[in-house]
This record gives sequence, C-alpha cells and structure tokens, in this order.
Amino acid sequence: MLPAVAAAGVLVPVAVGAAPAAAATAPQVSCTSGKAGLAAKLQRDITAALATRAGTVAVGLHDRTTNTTCTLRATTAYDSASVVKVTVLATLLWDAKKTNRQLTAREANLATAMITKSDNAATTSLWNQLGVTKVKGFLAAAGMTRTVPGSGGYWGLTRINVTDEQRLLSLITAKNNVLSDNARAYILKLMGNVITSQKWGTPAGAPSSLSVHVKNGWLQRATRGWRVHSIGTFKDAAHDYTITVLTDGNSTMTYGVNTIQAVSKVIHRDLIPTARTATRYVPTTTPREAYVAVPQG
Repeated sequence: MLPAVAAAGVLVPVAVGAAPAAAATAPQVSCTSGKAGLAAKLQRDITAALATRAGTVAVGLHDRTTNTTCTLRATTAYDSASVVKVTVLATLLWDAKKTNRQLTAREANLATAMITKSDNAATTSLWNQLGVTKVKGFLAAAGMTRTVPGSGGYWGLTRINVTDEQRLLSLITAKNNVLSDNARAYILKLMGNVITSQKWGTPAGAPSSLSVHVKNGWLQRATRGWRVHSIGTFKDAAHDYTITVLTDGNSTMTYGVNTIQAVSKVIHRDLIPTARTATRYVPTTTPREAYVAVPQG
C-alpha cells in the first residue's frame, strides 16, 4: 500500500522515497560533436559553470568546424530585451531585398545606432516603420517559428528562445536564401562595432584570433527579476561558431552578466584549448545597456 496525503481535500497516493518531480525533470545540458570527447567535456564544463548560479539559463552552441552542438532549455521563451534588435535589422534588410533596394541614409543611421549603441529610439522608429506583419514575415522565412513579436509596440517583450536565436545567427554567418551576402556582411559589421561598454557576455574568454560579433540585452521586470541575454558569433581561419545564452531570474544585471560569461569562458576554452596562453577577450568591468521600455504595472 502507498501512503496517502491530502491534496485539495482529496487523498492522493504517494510513492515512498520518490524523488520530487521537479528534480526528475530538470533540464540537462545536451551536447553532440564530431570530435571525440568534445561533447562530454562541454556538457560537463557548462553544467559545472551553472551549478552555483541562480535563475533560469538557456544555452545554445553550434560549431561548424567540429560539427558540435550544445543546448539547454532550447525552446524556453524569454523576454528579448535588446537582443531582438538583430532580428529588427535582419527584417529591414530582408524586406529591402524583396524590392531590390538599398537602405536609405536614414535607415542606415538608425540601424547603426540600434546595433552599435543599442539605441532604443532608433529601434522603435524601425520597428514602427516595418510593422509586426513584416517582422512575422521575416520570422516565417527564417524558420524562427517560436519567436513571438512583442505587441503594442513593445519590441523588447518579443518572446525569444535559444533555438530561434541560433537559427538567426546561422543565417547571418553562412550563405542562404533568406539574407543576401551583403545583408549578412552588414549585420556582422555592425555587431562587430558595438561600443566597449556593451561588449560583455558571450565574447568573454574568446581568444584574440577570433573575429567577434555580439549583441546583448537586459531588462528588469516586476516578476522574475532581470532578463540578461547575449548572442555572439566567433570565427577565424580554423573555427566558426555561434553562442546564445539567455537568462532570467537574476537579482541584478551584473549577476546575469557573470552567469553568461562563466558559460562562455568554458565554451571558448573547450573549443580552442591550445589558445590558453593567447590573449583572451576580457569584457568590460562596467557592463552597460540601454533601458528597454515595458508596460507599467
């Protein structure tokens, strides 16, 4: 006989000694690789980097060189904060391509401010110009099927996930039918020119041999604390990989930044272990981002 406990006035049988359901279903880091031993090492090291971190963390890694992929909470949805700005730029370029036109000087200025300085007013101008219908059109073309644009003009509340962000980074970094080569080069150029105070997150620990392109975001809300995210692409003659780390439930922005950087450092180290003595990217000690508008209440 199983003992019984009262649940809302109903006796429910309980298995003696059973582990709590939450513990049994806690998501685990999953890695695969074409390089012997790499998947197990990444799985172990990413797990260790997150072992003492509070909050909810999602991770995505894809390395084309070794055919390595790691995921954690791949489809869990997060408020995008400023990370969505790369999607806004991609939508703008995708839409311009359909009519075979160049960006206007105004659009180029807004795009530059939006990505390199994370300018929110510039983002709002482009978001309103495009409209949610065009954003949804790009998402469909890109195969970003679980991304949901924010409503009411609140682009920072777009719901994003690791799978779709990694899909976006793959489109930016390899030839495809969604974004032209010129569009991809333009996005990478701007992501490579982000101002110093916003070069935190996924670039942490990247060897100096790599070209680094990054976009970050953070947002504080009444529930689940700070959302802090970073997406990045990394490439040199021998390596070609992308990293997405999304977090919420952080007590402060800096706490979230530190979580992202702890994960990123072990990823760079495991993928490029011979670079341990090489100069590695040390992010700013005073990370900054632009405040994203959210509804009151």
